[in-house]
Amino acid sequence: MGIPMIDFSKLDGEDRSKTMALLHNACQKWGFFQIENHGVDKELMDKVKKLVNKHYEDNMKPRFYSSEIVKTVEDKSKITNTDWESTFFIWHRPENKINDCTDLSEDLRKAVDEYIDQLVKVAEKLSELMCENLGLDKDYIKQAFSGNKGPAVGTKVAKYPKCPHPELVRGLREHTDAGGIILLLQDDQVPGLEFFKDGEWVNIPPSKNNTIFINTGDQVEVLSNGIYKSTLHRVMTDKDGSRLSIATFYNPAGDAVLSPAHKLSYPSRYTFQDYLKLYSSTKFEDKGPRFESMKKMLNGHCN
Repeated sequence: MGIPMIDFSKLDGEDRSKTMALLHNACQKWGFFQIENHGVDKELMDKVKKLVNKHYEDNMKPRFYSSEIVKTVEDKSKITNTDWESTFFIWHRPENKINDCTDLSEDLRKAVDEYIDQLVKVAEKLSELMCENLGLDKDYIKQAFSGNKGPAVGTKVAKYPKCPHPELVRGLREHTDAGGIILLLQDDQVPGLEFFKDGEWVNIPPSKNNTIFINTGDQVEVLSNGIYKSTLHRVMTDKDGSRLSIATFYNPAGDAVLSPAHKLSYPSRYTFQDYLKLYSSTKFEDKGPRFESMKKMLNGHCN
């Protein structure tokens, strides 16, 4: 099963219509795809990955392997309520809070800031292309995501370390993403990411040749009135490899008020922060009941 590949270099030429159709199909039928020739500097992407891996080895790895989850797995006990991952999160927009991560090197902070500046442009371009395919004004998603200070952008940096008993624990349990457009800079050697499509789990291969992996979150599904989908995915553990994941979320602001672009068949007029409260307790459950719960809450029928 070949994962759709969107070549940004073909958007300005005679292949634009074909490329736009491929993107629309990927958003509608898959909920995930890859992009190439996107304009983000390859050397910068490699530098970010290298510096993050160094930070993990120097700072995160020792803490992880002394944690309770490692002890539990080493005792060969199955774990269903915790993920085998070592992570930190950085907010970039509307306020850049990278300096709150005081243990990051100056080189890493600078590289991440440069990378995000370029990546946000890609996210905005993707949102415009999606709007065009949906017949909306090109800034519809950006405006819908904007609270008082614009859309929110943050990055989850994760390592999925080598696991002695992969059958006992997930790297990250099955879930859909709460937000908008997710842009993933991932490992170029170690696999593990899987998406659910047509009744089966699809292995996402490591990213090669400067490609960025994209998936759409719950709010894109809501804004598009279900035309585009957020897709269930997970990360499997690996006995031999330690997988890198740098996932940047182009999300609604916490005070952004969301509703479908057309007829109201999905929950509407709620704040993203209210959705996140529900999402925090239902992340690893099916999204359908979550949407229904939001509608009941908004209609005053929440128990």
